[in-house]
Amino acid sequence: MRKVLGLVALATVVSYPALAAKSLYVAFPPANYQTASDRIFFLGTAPAGGSVLVNGKVIQRSPTGHFAPSLPLRLGNNIFTFRYGGQVRQIRVTRVSSQPSRPVGLAFGKDSLKPGVDVAKLSGELICFSAIAPPNATVSVKLGNQTIPLVPQSPVAEVPSNYAALTGQYQTNPRSFNGQYQGCAKANAAGKLGRPQFQLSINGKSTTQMAQGNIEILSPTQLEIAEVIVDSAITRTGAGTDYSRLTPLPKGTQATVTGREGKWLRLDYGGWIEDKEVRIIPAAAPPTSIIRTLRTRQVPGATEVIFPLQVPVPVSVQQGSSTLAVTLYNTTAQTDIIRFDDDPIVARLDWQQVAPSQVQYTFNLKSQQQWGYQMRYESSNLVLTLRHSPNRTKESQKSLSGIKILLDPGHGGAEPGAAGPNGYLEKNVNLTISKLIKDRLVAQGATVYMTREDDRELSLQDRVAIIDKLQPAIAISIHHNSLPDNGDAENTKGFSTFWYHPQAHSLAMFIQNYVVQKLGRPEYGVFWNNLALTRPATAPSILLELGFMSNPNEFELVMNPQEQQKMADAIADGITEWLRISH
Repeated sequence: MRKVLGLVALATVVSYPALAAKSLYVAFPPANYQTASDRIFFLGTAPAGGSVLVNGKVIQRSPTGHFAPSLPLRLGNNIFTFRYGGQVRQIRVTRVSSQPSRPVGLAFGKDSLKPGVDVAKLSGELICFSAIAPPNATVSVKLGNQTIPLVPQSPVAEVPSNYAALTGQYQTNPRSFNGQYQGCAKANAAGKLGRPQFQLSINGKSTTQMAQGNIEILSPTQLEIAEVIVDSAITRTGAGTDYSRLTPLPKGTQATVTGREGKWLRLDYGGWIEDKEVRIIPAAAPPTSIIRTLRTRQVPGATEVIFPLQVPVPVSVQQGSSTLAVTLYNTTAQTDIIRFDDDPIVARLDWQQVAPSQVQYTFNLKSQQQWGYQMRYESSNLVLTLRHSPNRTKESQKSLSGIKILLDPGHGGAEPGAAGPNGYLEKNVNLTISKLIKDRLVAQGATVYMTREDDRELSLQDRVAIIDKLQPAIAISIHHNSLPDNGDAENTKGFSTFWYHPQAHSLAMFIQNYVVQKLGRPEYGVFWNNLALTRPATAPSILLELGFMSNPNEFELVMNPQEQQKMADAIADGITEWLRISH
């Protein structure tokens, strides 16, 4: 499968040979491939002698014969004919439209009636409806005893996808589609209003269609209470996985449900959560708490802060350069005194009631470098664990003695990651270089763990669980890069680093600069990125993309054993130096 930045991109499964260098070979895309992009790159190889032609034109190749031309696509079927000597390979790529399809005749657009799932709102909130219909139609929605007119909407610009950070294509794209209708209404009385009925009229003819979802107005005195039943529940800014993540909620957290869209529940503090991660519990009143004081305790390698609460409330964490702020929601302070003695990592604790139901605690730290944190509920007591700086073994002369490091060779088993022009798989080179890095770090005295040491499949969740269990000083995931369909594979290359929590930013910047300068490699950049292997808060965690499998020339470096050793040495030496100056 195609792999982009540590993630498997949605694509057709391709069977890659171990090496395909003796004949014309196209690794990507497979025959009969579909994409919504306006161009696509072709990744492949042929023996260095002679020329490769695509639709009659000679294309550029690397010294050993690899190629990755990027070619435009028109809507519909596109046929590309590759020739090398007497060999011919024909590939069809179908470009599908990203615009909604226009309905024909007296009809709504397919699957266009919104909301298309069950929706619950508080009384007085806007309920919005939309549909795609022919231009110049009259469209309305009947809900309960209301009839809501839907009016034509002017086309709005389409914002670039998150992949714009990879391709550099940040411009918005104007939409020319005309046929979107929308309208909103309010309902003040609690109750189940049923399914909305959409009506469409053109030239005296009418048709109706029922929406898929039901509408319910919630009573503010009869709201349900959700309790988190998983260790670290994912919460988001909206009802769907496209929305940004918020601080995960610890198991046991309770909050009032104030809305629903399909399987997503809106909690009273503003986050959305999937219903599979909570259970509904009976409660006479919304879960709120007071807090008076807190206490700290020292445990091996960490400071624990215990917040005594009446119920487990929602919580969020915000890291700064030398601060860590914890916000408790649905909480009111009755605080007059807090004991906070001199601490190995915390210089001072400040707190304030930042809103009527939000109390924020700011830990001012003695060092700018943070080494990880965890949160859990013990009954109704929130326990925040702040990890101390890792300790070296004093008796040893080796610079990393006593330091625990985790390496994660990306992909493995049935998950191959990206493939190079000759079909060589990313999972293999990730493992090779990870082992070389490990050898170098062990020689410096480090205790090094690897999430896998052979070609086995390991889920992202399992990899994260290993980090949380081992609690290393740092965690680094090793990958090699590729591009979305519309990327410029011939000219895109370089080393790149990805981070998520501020505690990992210094490590990310240092390793990026160290490797690029030491090896003289091109720089692809440093990215904040919401990746599974950058999200662990237990330790500074980064993900490295050592080069592009999809770039014909850089792939030759990726496959060179001498260059692999140089890369591994540079990464290991960068880790050693960063730990020396950050400790």
